[in-house]
Amino acid sequence: MMLKNSLLLFAFCFGLLACDNNDHSGLAKVDLEGSGSYLFKDYPSLANKPLRVYYYIPPNLAAHRPVLIVFHGFGRDAKESRDELIAKANQKEFALLVPEFSNEQYPGGDAYNLGNIFENGDDPSAASLNPFEEWSFSPIDSMFEDFKDRSGLSATNYDVFGHSAGGQVAHRYNYFWPDAQVNRIVAAASGWYTMPDFTVEFPYGLKESPLQGNALARIFAKPVYIVVGLNDNDPNANSLRRSPEANEQGDNRLARAQYYYQESAKLANEASINYAWQFKSLSGVAHDFRANALYAADLLY
Repeated sequence: MMLKNSLLLFAFCFGLLACDNNDHSGLAKVDLEGSGSYLFKDYPSLANKPLRVYYYIPPNLAAHRPVLIVFHGFGRDAKESRDELIAKANQKEFALLVPEFSNEQYPGGDAYNLGNIFENGDDPSAASLNPFEEWSFSPIDSMFEDFKDRSGLSATNYDVFGHSAGGQVAHRYNYFWPDAQVNRIVAAASGWYTMPDFTVEFPYGLKESPLQGNALARIFAKPVYIVVGLNDNDPNANSLRRSPEANEQGDNRLARAQYYYQESAKLANEASINYAWQFKSLSGVAHDFRANALYAADLLY
């Protein structure tokens, strides 16, 4: 009976595209292939709470091919986010790396969307500033280097795609982790934004944040794509932040993305800083992870 049950379980998993055929729950280094997950702990803040990482490596992928790191949405659905991009990764020949910032380890928007920079991101102060090793941005470069060790890939940097809450993480990552090995960033369908403006208090701007004014040249020089669906315009969308400061950016995700791009361009122009960002709108697309993710992959690769 046990053998029969084992065979049935194997057959079930084999028939699922998204099934992890390399679920490495241990902490030892492993050789990676195909799709799977493992626990990453080789960073100070992760010693007691390892970060689960989902990956996909297309068959016979050349070692120099690019790596796309995906920041999942508020649903903390790292595995599903990876699975949506597997076919595109095969087509475009890139590897996928999707860290899972679980609600248990990174509860709420402060710990995930706002990077765990402050204990309470809506009430920033020097006293509540977390050590930078505890910011949710902090393990990404180490995770990337570890992934290369495990997989044999040799890319010197990576691209980033984030959707919804992940889009919030992506655009703030550009601000607060200046030495990141990231090449290009696609921030899609964010619910609201931290403006690159030192006259507006964090989290809606950079005042009272750890950044200094000279950071703007670096922030605006990074190739960043602000992506949003033209149908992502529901003012009553679930989980859309409704504070006076967020409402100043617009009453829906489309309006807020437009505001973010346009106002950022003005700030760059006023400061005579090179502005490398681009705005991309998707016809017929609402708040759809898959549509945004596939577009991002085509845009990048």
